[in-house]
Amino acid sequence: MQLPPWIKQRAPAPGVLEQMKNMLDSLGLNTVCESAHCPNLGECFAKGTATVMIMGDRCTRSCGFCAVGKGLPHPPDPNEPANVAAMVNKLDLKHVVITSVTRDDLEDGGALQFAETVKAVKQKNAAVTVEVLIPDFKGSCASLEKVVETKPDIVNHNLETVPRLYQKVRPQAQYARSLSLLGKVKKLDAAIYTKSGIMVGLGETTGEVIALMEDLRGVGCDILTIGQYLRPSPLHLEIEDFIKPEIFGEYKTVAGKLGFKYVASSPLVRSSYNASDFFRTN
Repeated sequence: MQLPPWIKQRAPAPGVLEQMKNMLDSLGLNTVCESAHCPNLGECFAKGTATVMIMGDRCTRSCGFCAVGKGLPHPPDPNEPANVAAMVNKLDLKHVVITSVTRDDLEDGGALQFAETVKAVKQKNAAVTVEVLIPDFKGSCASLEKVVETKPDIVNHNLETVPRLYQKVRPQAQYARSLSLLGKVKKLDAAIYTKSGIMVGLGETTGEVIALMEDLRGVGCDILTIGQYLRPSPLHLEIEDFIKPEIFGEYKTVAGKLGFKYVASSPLVRSSYNASDFFRTN
């Protein structure tokens, strides 16, 4: 399917990708930007920003939309939290996003590694705001508590799509479980902002998207991102439709009326794209 004109991105300046990649490689770090084939990779790398992906680049789940590699991951690297903190310091970041592959092979789903990384970043960079983009931890409240206790500024967990499409898009996940996780964050610490994101263009209806927004507000979710699904390879789910920019604008208007504190809704928006904008505007 040919990309419409509003999807296309400018190529980054020569050397930008190589410079950032060399720095990350020197610290043994992965980024979701590269692993997930993000269309904004060049723009973000040019700004000196990246979403670091901890606990390796192999995921234990097989979502139909995701380009991250699948398979049995290596054990978490005990030096990784300090390396992430060093990266934040080296780039002089004001806001950092820490995400991970889903680690169903670990008893706590990787919650301890998240907690240690947040603590390391905050100890070395006291002024930085920290956002964690977490998996569902199979619904474990104990795992979630490990992360929340470190007091990240934002806890993000993406619903990704509407409930009707979960079996096709996220077969090992559960819509109700993911929604409940976001609600539990607020119960554990009401001061933490919660965030979620979805992709459109997978066959969902407008009514289903609005119902999902209402569900998120029902559990107190503060921040919402909506972007166009783009097929990473012929092996992944097909694009059902390219959603026009004006529809993204309508979604943003509805979300604002529902009470979200911040909404990013446009074709190239991704969950971590310009993530620090929330703090600039609030």
